[in-house]
Amino acid sequence: MANLKFDRVTQVYPGKGNDSDFIAFDGFSLDIAASEFLAVVGPSGCGKSTLLRLAAGLLQPTAGAMSLDGNSIAAPPPGVVYLFQQYSKSLFPWRTVLRNVMFPLEGASRNSRKSNELVCKEYIRQVGLAGFEDKYSWQLSGGMQQRVAIARALAAEPKVLLLDEPFSAVDALTRIELQALILDIWGRSKFTALLVTHDVDEAVFLADRIAVLGNRPTRLTEVIDVGLPRPRDQIGTRELPRFLELRHHLTASLLGKHDVRTVA
Repeated sequence: MANLKFDRVTQVYPGKGNDSDFIAFDGFSLDIAASEFLAVVGPSGCGKSTLLRLAAGLLQPTAGAMSLDGNSIAAPPPGVVYLFQQYSKSLFPWRTVLRNVMFPLEGASRNSRKSNELVCKEYIRQVGLAGFEDKYSWQLSGGMQQRVAIARALAAEPKVLLLDEPFSAVDALTRIELQALILDIWGRSKFTALLVTHDVDEAVFLADRIAVLGNRPTRLTEVIDVGLPRPRDQIGTRELPRFLELRHHLTASLLGKHDVRTVA
């Protein structure tokens, strides 16, 4: 799998008219190891989604560089897949579930159409949608639509999966189910995962490490090793003292309150 690196990245948006330039990032550096699951948390508007766009090669920094396995990211690199928050807008409503999932393979795969169909049906099965291959996205619930988006991302065989608050638009129970699904698939596939989330509990539950961002201009304030055993359980893991300690620390940090506890 792939190592992703941000090296002293600065992102400046020029001001309009008499407005001053807007500095989004200032000398940001972070290494994400191959097969690591890293979560990013920070205050609203600190640039978490900008970070993903930089990693995806959709945005070029004013200074500094990003690299994937030592190769500079100057455009969207092969092997990097972006899973969006607005799943309903990322799916093609005129395509069935199967045809949506097959989309990344069209024109890129050397396998036959029949072979691609079998592969994609397996991904659809893995996300719990077997039997829905011929349905359209508008016939599915929000949680089911996001499962289709996850299956499509997996069909692209990502080296790096970028997750932009992918569960924020679904109900609480579906969110728990999708978190478990992503962990299960990541555990088997071992792609490198970079998750942006506002949910402290989600970050602690899913990640190996958590990067905490400060207010603009955004800098890295700390990186925390989660240190929770895997596999993780939605009930048991959340009751562990380490989980509660990290949740307290991160919540206090994001609220700008002094936290008397320290975490290793």
